Amino acid sequence: MPFTPFALETWQSDFEQTVKFNLADSGVHPLSLKDLVEDDEAVRRLLDVHLHYPFVNGFVSLREKIAALYPGASIDEVLVTVGAAEANMSVVQSLVEPGDRVIVMEPGYRQVWGTLRNLGAEPVSFHLDPNQGWRPDLDAFDEMVTPGTRLIALTNPNNPTGTILTEGERDRIIAAAARVGAWLLVDEVYRGTELWTDEETPSFWGRYDRVVVTNSLSKAYGLPGLRLGWVLAPRTLIAEAWRRHEYATISTGMLSMVLADIALTPGRREAILKRNRFYTRSGIKLVQNWVSVHQNMLHLVQPEATALAFVRYAMPVDSIEMARLIKDRADVLVAAGDHFGVPNHLRITHGLKAEVVEEALERIASVFLSVRV
Repeated sequence: MPFTPFALETWQSDFEQTVKFNLADSGVHPLSLKDLVEDDEAVRRLLDVHLHYPFVNGFVSLREKIAALYPGASIDEVLVTVGAAEANMSVVQSLVEPGDRVIVMEPGYRQVWGTLRNLGAEPVSFHLDPNQGWRPDLDAFDEMVTPGTRLIALTNPNNPTGTILTEGERDRIIAAAARVGAWLLVDEVYRGTELWTDEETPSFWGRYDRVVVTNSLSKAYGLPGLRLGWVLAPRTLIAEAWRRHEYATISTGMLSMVLADIALTPGRREAILKRNRFYTRSGIKLVQNWVSVHQNMLHLVQPEATALAFVRYAMPVDSIEMARLIKDRADVLVAAGDHFGVPNHLRITHGLKAEVVEEALERIASVFLSVRV
């Protein structure tokens, strides 16, 4: 079977460590180990860790803290994974067989989309509408959810648009899934990155008996280097995903689990989210001002969450070529809209230090202006 590479991640893997400004990443300015382990007790705990195999599914206190984030969840419904990437893949591999029909929200992070193609399944795109502020067309969605639909995959808040589904939209999606008995996989890695409110985006967990939620410490928490995520699902599905977890990675690293347990401690978790919202809320204002200055060639639908701006540009250059020009001429890495199925757009990360964002945006604008001429 032909293999579909993950084009976005290939682009980032090739260049993210060598450019001066990496605005292709999708998180915030990361915490240092010193930022996270900030008291003597935490330091002692870390230094006392025995580097043996940990609990393969995640040790108990960590799963307790994760379950506590979701009303009604138990630790037996939690599987700790190597990032949300393994979480999503283990769920898809557990639920989907070749030929299955799966509806995938687009634009979106195309890991699930590519995994489905590599399994021989049939991904069907459910589009957010840019002309409606990147809102879903739920009438069209209802028509797409037909008997035999095995799985519906969403990202909420959305990557790359920053859209947060409303309560009414969530209700419609759940009702459509329940009507045909489809599983609902919701990647919620951007919960906690809300730009205009301190209220966290409500989880889909508990709304339907075939809901699966994935999350990680990479985005809202600013801890991508820990490579720690989780699956929240009914126990029977957790067992299936666990068996695949054993094949892929056996377990997440012991040190990552200890540090995650520290990060998710009540009080510490809220402080981390507050710290990271400072970066995202400062950054989006810089991007909005930048777009306003260059409104003759740029347009942005205001995102509701994430550290991302999905910017449309007016020049007749495809987005992969435009991203390459920006890398080569400005030493800035951005993500091409075509990697999300959307032409003439770039995904630009802004959850970084202000001076980094400002200089990188100036460099990008200089490339736009040279192409426009």
